[in-house]
Parts: sequence; C-alpha cells; structure tokens
Amino acid sequence: QVQFVESGGGLVQPGGSLRLSCTTSGSIFPGFARGWYRQAPGKNRELVATLSRGSRSNYDGSVKGRFTISGDNGNNTVYLQMDSLKPEDTAVYYCNTVPLLKSTYWGQGAQVTVSS
Repeated sequence: QVQFVESGGGLVQPGGSLRLSCTTSGSIFPGFARGWYRQAPGKNRELVATLSRGSRSNYDGSVKGRFTISGDNGNNTVYLQMDSLKPEDTAVYYCNTVPLLKSTYWGQGAQVTVSS
C-alpha cells in the first residue's frame, strides 16, 4: 500500500508563487513516474506535471513554463514549484503515480487559491 501527503498550499495573489511538497510512504512498483494532479471545483482531476527517471519532466500546456516538478530521495518526496500563478490555477493539488493504479489512494490534497 502507498500513501501520499501533500502540503504547502495556500492563498496567493495572481503572479505569486507557491511550492507544494508531497511525501510518499509505502512501496510503489519500481519504474512508476510521479505526478501532480489538480482538481478544480466542478471539473475532473487532471495531470499537470510528471517526473520520471533521470529527472525527466513533462507538463501540461496550461502550466508549462510556470511550474517545475522535482524530487528527492528517489522521488519519495516530490515538489511542485508554482510561479506566475493565475486564478485558473485554483484547485486542490494531489500527488500520485503516473499512470494511476487501478485502485489508487488519494491524499487530502493541498488547496491552492489564486485570487486578488
């Protein structure tokens, strides 16, 4: 079993920055990438950033150039640096594997609110 704990969310003005952290406990099948997902009210959860072996990263077009994903300790700790935040970035942010397991565990997430 695996558990994810997200932290670092908060309220920020447009153009501001936040850094999210995710700690992972339990075993993950070797070779799985790590990712940050987000879910805005009334919308489906979407993958916004992926961290693979060798620190390879990929981003959704909506955040590319503004967000940076990184990891420590064999990616058991994953970060999401968010810069130039926009109101449309407002969502609950979750970390998990990429791809998702068939029966996955979701943490509580980190609330990010971007508002003037």
